[in-house]
Amino acid sequence: MLTRKQHKLLLFIDSHLKQTGFSPSFDEMREAMGLRSKSGIHRLISGLEERGFLRRHHHRARALEVIQLPEMQELPPNVVRASFTRPKAETVRIPLYGRIAAGLPIEAVPDASHVLTVPTEMLGTGDYYALEVAGDSMVDAGILDGDNVIIRRTDQAENGQIVVALIDEHEVTLKRLRRKGNMIALEPANSSYETRIVPAEKLRIQGCLAGLIRQY
Repeated sequence: MLTRKQHKLLLFIDSHLKQTGFSPSFDEMREAMGLRSKSGIHRLISGLEERGFLRRHHHRARALEVIQLPEMQELPPNVVRASFTRPKAETVRIPLYGRIAAGLPIEAVPDASHVLTVPTEMLGTGDYYALEVAGDSMVDAGILDGDNVIIRRTDQAENGQIVVALIDEHEVTLKRLRRKGNMIALEPANSSYETRIVPAEKLRIQGCLAGLIRQY
């Protein structure tokens, strides 16, 4: 499901792509959505990307790709139901490295003895791996304890992206990244947790959130 704002932005991006052949700028999206700052657009785009409706090509400027459009249904006023009509996707196996804290940081213990099968539609170019989430500090971003997150391996990230952060070479956590000069803020998505501030030289980005798989 999407919020009304997410749905409106997705339709605007799709229309702009079809009319011009390239993505709208953040200022164009901000004006179309009636927002005062670009930070709201960053949050909406991150939400669409996390839910598999939008893909950012980080190696190109203003490069957004609409993966799927939802259909409007009779639902609460802030929610839009997604209706997927694409044929069953092919799958690919990626390494599952174990659990990552979405609460307090834990020691990184890579274990590639397991694999996770994911639809190829969830993946773009690049190298991917999966982690099982432990903790509840990202619940407001739709990431729950026990979820499997799909991570695109990279050492670069934009402000507002959810990343796998390695701290002091031995602690790893899943948080939203904000740069503040020479410091980096790792923000939870749960008001019960505090933002952690670390010096930039003590943190390495090990990947950005590309998708999520939940089992019931």
